[in-house]
Amino acid sequence: MTAPAINGTRYPQPVEDLLPAARKLAHELGGLPSRNRLMKRFRIGSEKANELLTLLRDERDQQARTDRMHAAMVVRGSLAERPTLFPIDPAPDTDTTETDPATPDRTDPPTPDPEPALPVVAVEPTEQISTVESPDTKISPARSRRAVVWPVILLALPAFVAIWGGWVGLGKLTGFGKVNLLPGIGSGWVIDTAITLPIGVETYGAYALYVWLSGRVPVRAARFAKWSALGSLGIGALGQVAYHLLIAAGVTSAPWWITTLVACLPVAVLGMGAALAHLMHADQ
Repeated sequence: MTAPAINGTRYPQPVEDLLPAARKLAHELGGLPSRNRLMKRFRIGSEKANELLTLLRDERDQQARTDRMHAAMVVRGSLAERPTLFPIDPAPDTDTTETDPATPDRTDPPTPDPEPALPVVAVEPTEQISTVESPDTKISPARSRRAVVWPVILLALPAFVAIWGGWVGLGKLTGFGKVNLLPGIGSGWVIDTAITLPIGVETYGAYALYVWLSGRVPVRAARFAKWSALGSLGIGALGQVAYHLLIAAGVTSAPWWITTLVACLPVAVLGMGAALAHLMHADQ
């Protein structure tokens, strides 16, 4: 038994050569195939399957936008046919036989029948007995239960309180405090800027982690979300370590270099958030 050939060869191929066959597979399934399906069908690794699935998802989104524009043109009276951005190759993409094009097909010479053919006796078909279900019987499909989320929220609540307290405490040690946002206009707009540290750093880290693991964004956006999420979580861990070390040492004012790094965090979060939003909508 031989491994299936793709595009006439059994050697590893780049994603661009596998894309037409994967596009045809998605057309046959009526939707995007899973990563495991691509790995099993084309004998590729998980990284190449993820990249192939991302390309298929981008093609589907582009075709959907084109279909919406065509539908709007039809409503306005256009007679243009629906454009197909990525046509399906009608040729078969797999071959499970090994043939040599230089070797012609050999046919066996006809041999006489050793025995005369027996007359064919017609067999009457037998009636199949089928079970009849009562009309009052209600058959409900089995429902798969989704994993509950509330235990995760319960586990994350103490961590959220500890992280919030650590960032607020570190902000107090680095000069963050109450600030009048509208001086000379109103005295009631006073906010403690120490709360901006946990809101900015940890919220961005959680959202970037969600964008990375969702698998519904372009490759560049997913790559940026991955590294920025890991960096944000790492900075958050370093901030907690710095706060507890300063408190344990009885320090009432953080050193200048810690104050400098903490003061730059809101600006860094703003820049990473703007860059991630741009990359997520770059293909639109």
